[in-house]
Amino acid sequence: MSQLPLILASASPSRRRLLEQAGLAPRVLVSGVDEESIEERMRQQPVPEVALALARAKAEAVVTTDPLPEGALVLGCDSIFEVDGVRLGKPPTPEEAMRRWQRMRGRPGFLHTGHWLMDTASGRAVGEAVTTVVHMVDAPDDEIRAYIATGEPLKVAGGFTLDDLGAPFVAGIEGDPGNVIGVSLPAVRRLAGELGHPWPKVVGW
Repeated sequence: MSQLPLILASASPSRRRLLEQAGLAPRVLVSGVDEESIEERMRQQPVPEVALALARAKAEAVVTTDPLPEGALVLGCDSIFEVDGVRLGKPPTPEEAMRRWQRMRGRPGFLHTGHWLMDTASGRAVGEAVTTVVHMVDAPDDEIRAYIATGEPLKVAGGFTLDDLGAPFVAGIEGDPGNVIGVSLPAVRRLAGELGHPWPKVVGW
């Protein structure tokens, strides 16, 4: 059985890698959505709702601007890390990354990932925000500074990764680890099912 075409409306290599490891072959189309304007407009809204709105905007932008394979599913994702009610997206500078790490080290934070899945055949769409609790190690300044110098923290929400160089700084998690990396595969499975596509059909088993 051939699998359904899947479009990933995200430039994240970690998201693409997770989907590929699950047997999918996503085609990446970057949306070009102005994330800052959406976040500013939703400043007073709960963080999971903001993550979901960003994911939806990415998926909808790709659907309307790019020619897609017939019957394709389009997946938009966006992640926001929250500590003490403060949203921590990608740090804009090494200095800001350091300030954020000093705030979150030795403490739990909440990684919210919005998922928005669109079925181009039916025109239907469904979404879900998934939250995972992340416990950070109480790392000293010199280790944090060295990690920031690798450049990785400037590329990801919260300024850390679970699947790359940042993994030694994560003491533990409560919830879906894939969600921290960038996409909750169980959530994608649920959403596909809501759209009438059982997982074996999506993967092509």
